[in-house]
Amino acid sequence: MKKRIGFILGAVFTCTVSALAGNAKDLKLTSPNGVHAVLFQQKQISPEVNEVHYQVTYKGIPVVEKSRAGLGVDNRIWEMALGVRNLKQPACWMDNLEVDSVTTLPVVDNTWQPFYGERSTVRDNYNAATMHLSKKDGSGYRFDIEVRAYDEGIAFRYFFPEHPKAIFHKVVADLTEYTFPEGTMAWTEQWAQAHFEHLAIDDIKRPVERALTLELPGGVWAALTDADVDDWCLTKYLASDKKENTLTSVMYSPVDVVTYYATPWKIIMAADKPGELLEHNTIIENLNPPCEIADATAWVKPGKIMRETTITTEGAIATIDFCATHRIPYILFDANWYLPCTSHDGDATKVVDKLDMPRVVAYGKEKGVGIWVYVNQHALMKQARELFPILRQWGIVGVKSGFVQYASHRWATWLHDLVRLAAENHLMMNIHDEFRPSGFSRTYPNLLTQEGICGNEEFPDATHNTILPFTRMINGAADYTICYFDKRLKTTHAHQLAASLVFYSPLQTIFWYDKPSFYHGEPEVEWFENLQTVFDDTKVLNGTPGKNVTMARRKGQEWFLGAMTNNEGSREEIPLDFLDKNKVYLASVYTDGGEKVKTRTQVECSYLLVDASMTMKFDLKPSGGAAVRFVPVEAKEAKGLKKYKGKIL
Repeated sequence: MKKRIGFILGAVFTCTVSALAGNAKDLKLTSPNGVHAVLFQQKQISPEVNEVHYQVTYKGIPVVEKSRAGLGVDNRIWEMALGVRNLKQPACWMDNLEVDSVTTLPVVDNTWQPFYGERSTVRDNYNAATMHLSKKDGSGYRFDIEVRAYDEGIAFRYFFPEHPKAIFHKVVADLTEYTFPEGTMAWTEQWAQAHFEHLAIDDIKRPVERALTLELPGGVWAALTDADVDDWCLTKYLASDKKENTLTSVMYSPVDVVTYYATPWKIIMAADKPGELLEHNTIIENLNPPCEIADATAWVKPGKIMRETTITTEGAIATIDFCATHRIPYILFDANWYLPCTSHDGDATKVVDKLDMPRVVAYGKEKGVGIWVYVNQHALMKQARELFPILRQWGIVGVKSGFVQYASHRWATWLHDLVRLAAENHLMMNIHDEFRPSGFSRTYPNLLTQEGICGNEEFPDATHNTILPFTRMINGAADYTICYFDKRLKTTHAHQLAASLVFYSPLQTIFWYDKPSFYHGEPEVEWFENLQTVFDDTKVLNGTPGKNVTMARRKGQEWFLGAMTNNEGSREEIPLDFLDKNKVYLASVYTDGGEKVKTRTQVECSYLLVDASMTMKFDLKPSGGAAVRFVPVEAKEAKGLKKYKGKIL
């Protein structure tokens, strides 16, 4: 809660020094480059009912048509408890609010450096305004709508100024609606680890997750998501039963607040291409408070991680040796290193006999490999305050939380406070199962990643994997869990190599179901050895949900490229104009070679000289992919190396 108050105080101070936009009662904003525009206005529906509506356009094209905004509040019991017993109750709490004024704020244009991310510099550039409403019934209620217009999208949230009697507010409904142009289609999933359905708006009969990616008629792409949600409940989207082409907001639970208080930000993004939605997801980071961990650089260290599957001392030593050899800085003990791990009777301060934790931690430190442990919700609820200092004392560097609740207001605050408690004990975290990100890692970067994705644990097919970059990955990092050698994979191994780049995660899990003994010298494992997990720049080169995706990420002077196709396969031509035009690069290329490659994985490794003027061509096999690492080379280093001449790889 301290983070919420600090962030709001800054917003309140900004409002007090800004100038009122005359007596205008409508809030109108455009983004700095003019592509996004938003209008909020209040209309009297009947003598006793006022409604606030909004609409959003992109390059003059309607994205969200006239739609309702607001919250449902039920304060009757608390009003009576404080002696307010004769206040007339409108049918909806919003009905008797009236617009007092609109405050226009100075333009914001800053750049900042995230602790880690898909890019090393983020621009925070937006126009902002606030609509101020109040009730004239003597209740003392006020209500603000804070709006920002970014070039990446529109964001708004609801704000309760401090009530003079500090009356408790019980928010029981989110009245926000989203009406789209007729013919809009959405990529939907009912829960975070579900498969996708491509549905018309009116066919969304069960609540669906965010980010919700939409195809508008005429070719515009849009996405609905949120930011700064650590003190709120899960909100999903559902087709309205009263208005066509309209989504309603479905809150998982009521939210109890004491003013002053701000809700999470609602985000509406629009772009010409689906890949631009992913490229523009810095809007989510910008809508979260800055880092609150003063010494984060000393102990928050992104990297790759391998699961140790045997939960034995011998298995751990072998896995540490493998990781040290292959530049993997972490290993994880998953379920059952303490027992019973799915019961309140479990004790996570006691390690099973077959695992000598002190010896393993000491050996890991000697080899430069840190130890993470899985802890189920039962133990976290029962003993987190006792457990986290003990884990730090043992030398454990991170905790993967499993099967944690997150959807209700109670559990959302509990889970985010757990991340804060971990930070106090210098523990990194990876939240598994249904939890999805909304930018909290900017504020608490010890939360390196989270699941909230139908990843390789469930062996999805390639078509599913080509949907994820344009939907789930808009939200932020995902622990997809690469299962490289597993025989249950439904994709090729080159597809898996590409996935480890496309699915961004500062803590990148590789070899999830594998053991060191599964490795038989496959040469393409050098890709994992060289792979970075945080980057200086990221570009979506092409792609469409369900068909294909190609992404390039830069770390220093090196570029990494991942291309994935669907179940049918595809031909890809990839211009290399993202490379530095003044450099020659050695491209280490990893493709599906078929039976001519005599390894279990059948990945062909090629080493070619390329430059920014070239276009690489790939014939991606069904469920296949390709991965390429580009390293600048000097002329003397290039001698004897083959130059790429346009061959289909």
